[in-house]
Amino acid sequence: MRNLLNVLVIVLSAALGLVLIGVILESPSPARVRLSEEVLMQIDASGVTHPVTAVLLNFRGYDTLLEVMVLLLALLGVLAQMGKQKRENPPAGFYLTEPRMQVLLWLARVLVPLMVLVAGYLLWAGGHQPGGAFQAGAVLAAAGVLLNLSGLLPSWVEPAWNLRAGLVSGLLVFLLIAAAVMMTASPGLLLQYPPASAGMLILLVETGLTLSLGLILAGLFLFLSGDAIDDEADK
Repeated sequence: MRNLLNVLVIVLSAALGLVLIGVILESPSPARVRLSEEVLMQIDASGVTHPVTAVLLNFRGYDTLLEVMVLLLALLGVLAQMGKQKRENPPAGFYLTEPRMQVLLWLARVLVPLMVLVAGYLLWAGGHQPGGAFQAGAVLAAAGVLLNLSGLLPSWVEPAWNLRAGLVSGLLVFLLIAAAVMMTASPGLLLQYPPASAGMLILLVETGLTLSLGLILAGLFLFLSGDAIDDEADK
């Protein structure tokens, strides 16, 4: 019975693949339009001066909104797989079992403040040059991982209320601004910022996303590292 089910799934997948290939081959050729030129023509209405930020947070803002949802769902999936087993935070300095780890501790104390400063700069710079919330959030996440490896930040057992709030803060800010714009400035249109306030709204969205993405990316490591520590302790 199981083999028959596997064969059925393979056949249906192959059929779906053939249908998709046929649809692609029958699709009309897209018009030859240089999207970069279209973006630059509308850049003054975007609220920012960097074309990538204009696309990600304005012209195609709903794509970015869905990307944030996917990352949050990935973290929720990790938490769901971990189950609800009781665990305790390892004490600070758990990893510092060898003299060379003292070097990591020193590096963490020196580099983490600089990484936070770099994250703030990337957030601010995103409006007019390469940078933005995703880059800033990645730097914050790396700082959290470094703190954890050096023993200054315990692994996360489960998300407390303040951590939960931080994880969803970026998505909530994004949704609230999208709803406010849709109900006031652009009725019925999602994430169509009014040009006069587009820059400020994008900065608010990116600020919330920086915190949220930093916690999500760090959480993918810090929640799992608690399990690794428990496994090591059991041995």
